[in-house]
Amino acid sequence: MNSRYFIILVLLMLIVSGVSYATEPDSLFQQANQHFEDKEYDKALEIYTGLTESGYESASLYFNIGNCYFKQGELGYAILYYLRAKRLDPNDDDINANLDFARQFMPTRLEGIEFNPVTQFFGTITGPFTLDLLAWLSSIFFVILVLFLSALVYFQLGGLPSKLLVYLLLALFLVSAGMTTYKYRNEYMTGKGVIVADEARIYSAPAADSDLEFVGAFGLTFEVGREIDNYYLVMFENKRKGWIKKELVEII
Repeated sequence: MNSRYFIILVLLMLIVSGVSYATEPDSLFQQANQHFEDKEYDKALEIYTGLTESGYESASLYFNIGNCYFKQGELGYAILYYLRAKRLDPNDDDINANLDFARQFMPTRLEGIEFNPVTQFFGTITGPFTLDLLAWLSSIFFVILVLFLSALVYFQLGGLPSKLLVYLLLALFLVSAGMTTYKYRNEYMTGKGVIVADEARIYSAPAADSDLEFVGAFGLTFEVGREIDNYYLVMFENKRKGWIKKELVEII
């Protein structure tokens, strides 16, 4: 066979295999959606989780998994997957609505748990933006600032309007860069988890016979510090720390 035709044949085979690989997850996703519509939540969940185990990831996939768990009464896992979906698409109305609705079933009074208003404030500001968008905005503001300063020097421009514009561009760059740093640290550098068990005991040390700090419940989120054996050292939003069994939580 001519080498040229052989290369073309190989390329065509690669294209066809790539298309079939891309359509297979979509086909399984639609199949799982049909099971969900038929109220066959176990079958739908089996297919959805199979997709995640094969490396497929999307906000809609996590959202549907959360819906399955919610229908089955597994509210801790429902909140977990709504949070995973929100991480990929923070502005989706359905994701945010279902997450808020599921959180309404969380116990309203837990000893030692008070949400930190400062953390909530920064989370509210950066929440609607993805990390990619914030990084893009900070880069754009930086480039515009550098170009404008270069133009001022080259053309020897000055005056109050030019200075005000420089200050504005500098402020926009610093704010967007700060938001990018916070978003990256909060969602990518810091491991975050959520309690999925109905009840979770938080101890002063990584041992069940240590002092009990307080009792948490499903839906509470935390930052993961370090781990020893079967325990995580976690810090909740009120900066209170303790050790919790790994089997009671999941990493977002």
